[in-house]
Amino acid sequence: MKKFFTISGMIKPSQIAGELPSTKTVYKTFLQLAWPSALEALLVGLVSAFDTMMVGVLGEDAIAAVGITNQPRFILLAMVFSLNVGITAVTARRKGQGDRTGANNVLRTGILLAAIISLVMSVLGYIFARPVLLFAGAEQSYLDDAMAYFRIIMFSIPFQSLNLTINAAQRGCGRTKISMWTNIASNVVNIIFNYFLINGAWIFPRLEVAGAAIATAMGACVAFIISVATLCKKEGYLSFYHKSIWTLRRNVIKPILKVGSSAFVEQAFMRIGFFAYAAIIARLGTTSYSTHLICMNILSLSFSFGDGLSVAASALVGQNLGAKRPDLSLVYGKTGQRLAFMISTVVFFIFMFGGRFLVSLFSSEQNIIYLGARIMFLASFFTHAQTSQMVMSGCLRGAGDAAYTAVTSFISIALIRPFLTWLLCFPLGLDLYGAWIALGIDQLFRLIVSITRFSGGKWASITL
Repeated sequence: MKKFFTISGMIKPSQIAGELPSTKTVYKTFLQLAWPSALEALLVGLVSAFDTMMVGVLGEDAIAAVGITNQPRFILLAMVFSLNVGITAVTARRKGQGDRTGANNVLRTGILLAAIISLVMSVLGYIFARPVLLFAGAEQSYLDDAMAYFRIIMFSIPFQSLNLTINAAQRGCGRTKISMWTNIASNVVNIIFNYFLINGAWIFPRLEVAGAAIATAMGACVAFIISVATLCKKEGYLSFYHKSIWTLRRNVIKPILKVGSSAFVEQAFMRIGFFAYAAIIARLGTTSYSTHLICMNILSLSFSFGDGLSVAASALVGQNLGAKRPDLSLVYGKTGQRLAFMISTVVFFIFMFGGRFLVSLFSSEQNIIYLGARIMFLASFFTHAQTSQMVMSGCLRGAGDAAYTAVTSFISIALIRPFLTWLLCFPLGLDLYGAWIALGIDQLFRLIVSITRFSGGKWASITL
């Protein structure tokens, strides 16, 4: 087996620290973790896609009203997302060390922190909905609908946050199917009640955009209930029955924050950059912005494959570092990269030749379909960079090297992407095409710096 990995370029002989598994075992182990996470991410993306698709029959203003809330909502969730990066990394280490009590301590500490953070964020989001959405670039023609959607979603933020935190801990322990099933349930509820509440079917009133928000909130609550139920099993590695703490202790919080604080800086830069990016595009007009939202929904579905590979890579890198096998962490990281290339090639052809059909699923307006088809053709050329950089970033986060990914996000997402978007859209007059060219350059830059860092190997010496 040593010969295989050396010849294939995965690992040098000097880096081997023990017996290496077979090629089949490596790919099987990776895919067993990756496919549920990929399906989960796909389902999460479908929540937004279905909302956009099902309100699309109401017109481009309705599409814009739903879409304009995305970045403000993600900004409010940034602290929880950051916390969960730390929880996944630390639970993966504890699992690799065989420390079940330590893993359960991390889970319970995460639940307490997520509950506090999400309650504060949901209240702030509800109170300041109007100024936030105006700052995001919302136009008066759809502002009222956007506010109604955003405020309803705020009620579900605590449930969504706790669900995400529990699933983050489960992923760190390798139980990626749990998140998948919670999101399947969430999507089923969302789709059913979208149908009932948007247009008013059966005994339900016609609530239009507000109905889409209620359906999404109901789905989040169902996902939360299911994720909590998974912790009520005595045999579970993470379980409420296992003896562990329900208090905030420094020795448990410290390693979580070591990763989570850097991840928060990364999230802050990412959300600022994404917010600025979306706000610039919103000023191109309702048609361009609606087209952009549809194309981003389609692109986010392709993110799911990269996200699934990223989650698997993060968990396997963290677990093997905990087991003192950095060589296996390297092998699994490069395995993820190879799988990313293969999947991206398929996505490339789908976007290139199927863009018009995909956009038509969201809108019947010909000007949107025409522009959207060309944007998807453009997007096809950076699918490889997009998926591969997600995997490499996941490897670094799993190793606890979140500080590096934070710096990368600051340079690329918070600086390069917004500046290039403004430059290409307005002074150079490329309109929406310029925004997507800027997105592609951002993805390529992050891929280059992430591969460089992972290949350097400094991440292997980080302790948690």
